[in-house]
Amino acid sequence: MDEVFRALADPGRRRLLDSLQRTDGQTLRELCGELEMTRQSVSKHLAVLEAASLITTTRRGREKLHHLNTAPIAAVSERWISRYHQHHVHALHDLATTLENPVPDTDFVYQTHIRTTPETLWEALTSPEFTRRYWGVSLRSDWQAGSQITWEENSATITHPEQVVLEADSPRRLAYTWHTFTTEWAAGNGISEDLRARLAAEPRSKVVFDIEPAGAETVKLTVTHTDLISDSTLRSMISQGWPALISSLKTLLETGTALPQH
Repeated sequence: MDEVFRALADPGRRRLLDSLQRTDGQTLRELCGELEMTRQSVSKHLAVLEAASLITTTRRGREKLHHLNTAPIAAVSERWISRYHQHHVHALHDLATTLENPVPDTDFVYQTHIRTTPETLWEALTSPEFTRRYWGVSLRSDWQAGSQITWEENSATITHPEQVVLEADSPRRLAYTWHTFTTEWAAGNGISEDLRARLAAEPRSKVVFDIEPAGAETVKLTVTHTDLISDSTLRSMISQGWPALISSLKTLLETGTALPQH
């Protein structure tokens, strides 16, 4: 096991394993060409990987072919990862994905894992009785692509021809345009007219909810708020709002009680 961890510690060796995962049975020359590493470096890395049993080799005439052996990695997973709660592992993976693949600064992306089912999460996103419990907003629609959404918050009822459902693939993906910033909405939420005007001057944005099973009783939810502009006033607001909102949704689904609304 120590040899496996030492072998995986080097980014060059991990790149070699990634290459063999994509195309198994490569020669030394092929690996050098794909990774733009010197023949000497690749040879040394392959020797370490073979000593750790992470790769095996076969012969094809005078050529030596290298093959990925996943058994040691599976053993690491069973011995170490299975000891921890799976949602913690998911969280670390999501963090790594975010750091390695940053989104444009005009988009906002938030991911979490919730102990629920895709069907229940879909209901929580589309049922007005449900959304009011954790959001304080009732969203009313037949949730068909192209249908309008009525947004009810505090004393405001917001409708608009461009406030519509974009996608509705239950229980996997939901997308709709963001609400209209009316004076009625601003008054009910304590928003100044200056701030409301700045929000209303920005192009209409949209939000996408992607729902993926992540285990027997866990769902991964990805919220993407997009079509925002650079230096967006709305983005600065939703970057605080979405994490709090989704945390309240998660708490409600997992405990039966939403977080207090502010």
